[in-house]
Amino acid sequence: MELGNIKRVYLIGVGGIGMSGLARYFLHLGCVVCGYDKTSTPLTDELRSEGVCLIFDDYAAIIPISFQTPDSGTLIIYTPAIPKDSQILNFFKNKGFELFKRSQVLGIISKSMFTVAVAGTHGKTTTSTMIAHILKDSGKDCSAFLGGISTNYHSNVLYGKNNIVVVEADEYDRSFLTLYPDVAIITSMDADHLDIYGDHSHLTESFKLFASQIKPGGKLIHRKGLPLEAGFTYAVEADADASASNVRIENSDFYFDFSNGATNISDIRMGIAGMHNIENAVAAIEAAFLLDVDANAIKNALGSFKGVKRRFEYIIKNDHQVFIDDYAHHPEELKAAIRSVKKLYPGKKLMTIFQPHLYTRTRDFADGFAEALDLVDELIILDIYPARELPIEGVNSDMILERMKNWNKRRCGKQEAIDIVKKEKPELLLTVGAGDIDQLVQPLKQALQDV
Repeated sequence: MELGNIKRVYLIGVGGIGMSGLARYFLHLGCVVCGYDKTSTPLTDELRSEGVCLIFDDYAAIIPISFQTPDSGTLIIYTPAIPKDSQILNFFKNKGFELFKRSQVLGIISKSMFTVAVAGTHGKTTTSTMIAHILKDSGKDCSAFLGGISTNYHSNVLYGKNNIVVVEADEYDRSFLTLYPDVAIITSMDADHLDIYGDHSHLTESFKLFASQIKPGGKLIHRKGLPLEAGFTYAVEADADASASNVRIENSDFYFDFSNGATNISDIRMGIAGMHNIENAVAAIEAAFLLDVDANAIKNALGSFKGVKRRFEYIIKNDHQVFIDDYAHHPEELKAAIRSVKKLYPGKKLMTIFQPHLYTRTRDFADGFAEALDLVDELIILDIYPARELPIEGVNSDMILERMKNWNKRRCGKQEAIDIVKKEKPELLLTVGAGDIDQLVQPLKQALQDV
């Protein structure tokens, strides 16, 4: 496939965060962009308003005529999350089209560019977005393909005028093995996606393969303690090649000092909250130094960084109520989010609403979820969001509740959760999950604000 020849692009599963970024990229290049997804969302509404032709019914008969015959100017992209019996997917297969995974196309786009790739079972979206913001804000510039909506730029894809690209490297389905970066960052390698990998050792093996694909002369940056043989390490309040120290909270803002042995930066104010985000910032700073960004420019950029939608995002923040929404869907992510909230607001009772994501993940990590959720004061747990999966007998949200020591917990539906919040008016509310719990954010905000 030659990118320069592409005139038409069809994306199967266009509503996903990674796929929608590609849709926007090809639309920016002047291509005709169409796509299918099973559900209309605010993101697909935005794509439609930007000029993407969308359908929400899996019927091959409504595919546009211009996409009926294979040719060198037509590109078909699909996500592995699409069911194998999809009519639209099989239409293109049966017509003889060559189908490309999202990760393959990202690999082709980034192949000829100076690529900064951020991988990790968690932390990669915020870290990659942070690096892109530092490069943009400092004037260094870059393009970027992000795994979330940047609050600063209101998009998941950024366009630059140079040859630098920042990409989120997704470990799901081994997608990141299509990338050959100049700078690779690995934030974490906790067990996840065991439906794909089988066990933790195979996941670890894939991360090591990703690290081995760095271009000659390139650099690996990784969190200290990961089972990787080489690379530049980083940590918070610990001995590493680069580290954050003197971490403190002043007026609800996080501050820290940075050192990598060659350069020190004092009193860095973070534009976003969370101890885990300080760790992400240390990695981002080191990546920025490799691209010759000035220390003062980095410090200023971190102060103006507003984060990523659904990553420790403040929905309400005043003297009486705080409501934070987060994408956490793995036990370690939950622990990081909950601990950060409690560190910021130690005197407030924390109500948390959690929606488990995937039956396999719930089954595999039920003990870990219970341990993490025992940190909250009051828990409301929703039913499991299945995403691409079919139900597994005996696997449900009660698996987590039964393992918890905290007695202040209940399982309920979405409307009941809204009603509970409306009645109790918690002073500190945290919503967490990677499913469709984001659709509750505005109703919950309204419930909190209703007199």
